Amino acid sequence: MRVLGIDPGIAIVGFGFIDKQGHKLVPVQYGSIQTEANTDPAVRLQEVYEATVHLIDKYKPDSMAIEKLFFNKNVTTAITVGQARGVLMLAAVQKGIAIAEYTPLQVKQAVVGYGKAEKKQVQEMVRMFLRLSAVPKPDDVADALAIAICHAHSAGLTQKLNGVEKR
Repeated sequence: MRVLGIDPGIAIVGFGFIDKQGHKLVPVQYGSIQTEANTDPAVRLQEVYEATVHLIDKYKPDSMAIEKLFFNKNVTTAITVGQARGVLMLAAVQKGIAIAEYTPLQVKQAVVGYGKAEKKQVQEMVRMFLRLSAVPKPDDVADALAIAICHAHSAGLTQKLNGVEKR
């Protein structure tokens, strides 16, 4: 199973592709999509969309896991992130890729085992799970990989539960 983890944003979109091979998680590719600050927001969203479509075409994930939007004190930021989530999800849906959404609390719980874990703890666990020599930078990339790890762990359980429900 190949998972694309996404940490949405308009300035920086973190992405990470991982393969789940049995109980092993293998990093495939990770990085960020970055847009210029003084560019028209609609153009930035188009750049995010097109870069995401290119990544999906190149790495062919089975599913995409994306961070759920939680209400932020800065409403403008929340709206912008919501718009970016929209184009990211559109890219996946148009390519026939299933989408899973996780809250930051769920991601921290899955990766660290504690829903209120510090950012540094999450980053270190990502590094350890994926056997990386260093924590991926910028932080958005490590967050995207954490979301992918969360889904890789959760997807198997969800499939098992769905199997039980269908009996």
